[in-house]
Amino acid sequence: MKAMVIREFGGAEVFESAELAKPEVKAGNVLVRVAATSVNTIDMMIREMGEALPFAPKLPGVLGMDFAGTVAAVGEGVTEFVVGDEVYGCAGGLGELQGALAEYIPADARLIAHKPKNLSMREAAAIPLVGITAYEGLMRAGISSGQKVLVHGGAGGVGHIAVQLARHFGAEVFATGAQGKQAELIQKLGATAIDFKAESVADYVANYTQGNGFDLVFDSVGGANLNNSIEAAKLNGQIATTLALLELDLSMVHMKGLSLHVVFMLLPMIHNIGREAHGKILRELANIAEAGALTPVLDSKRFALAEAAQAHTHLASGQAIGKVVVEVE
Repeated sequence: MKAMVIREFGGAEVFESAELAKPEVKAGNVLVRVAATSVNTIDMMIREMGEALPFAPKLPGVLGMDFAGTVAAVGEGVTEFVVGDEVYGCAGGLGELQGALAEYIPADARLIAHKPKNLSMREAAAIPLVGITAYEGLMRAGISSGQKVLVHGGAGGVGHIAVQLARHFGAEVFATGAQGKQAELIQKLGATAIDFKAESVADYVANYTQGNGFDLVFDSVGGANLNNSIEAAKLNGQIATTLALLELDLSMVHMKGLSLHVVFMLLPMIHNIGREAHGKILRELANIAEAGALTPVLDSKRFALAEAAQAHTHLASGQAIGKVVVEVE
């Protein structure tokens, strides 16, 4: 099979085309003919940082976590999928798990689900990692109808899905983004756009919550931005974040009685614990998409398998609007 392989860690130039043996399907797995795969920030981090990350693949390796495609073979013990099923998931690209930048990917059947019927393969491939992350964060933070929810980075990969899911669950949604295309996308998705460069946290908390703070803050920016989330949350409020790799003074978390939820959706893949939860979430996301409440935004640039390096470079440029997708078929 054709695949894009890395033989060393580093810049996007490390990708090279290779011909690999088609994987054999194992018990509990399915073999998927990959139609499309999307690029996530974690894919670039693995490519660049390599062994500094404990879950980096051994080299030579195939990256790519998200995919959509068609079941080509079914392993022993798998009953919920048959050959020919259209599926999607996040099941490779780290540790011992082969990635999706290849014509075929062997996938743990617990990590996939039937593809949303109303979405294309490209659209479906854009959902799994960001969709599971957004869904898990909102659920752990207790999303409910009538809440005022703030999404930091509402035009980003995770953020634009979190905006749609929060609206689906009945919340009034606000989201930070830059003026221009980001703000336009946020408004198109049904949220109130907040220009984080022009408005201080105190200003938009006063404007949109009468100074009380937001019931739930979903922070897809994380890092130092967590301080803004802490400031924006109401007393006894909830914060979910996708990035907490920093030292942080938790004094205001204590003084406001906040709950902080850190979402690291790769844990079931890394540790082979609780993988069924990802399949369940993907099934629920498919239902939401088929109900018309979830549509991933795809960047306008299209990339073929041989252009994996260009796809990574484009995402790294910060110029992408929506998910960057690589078409394998």
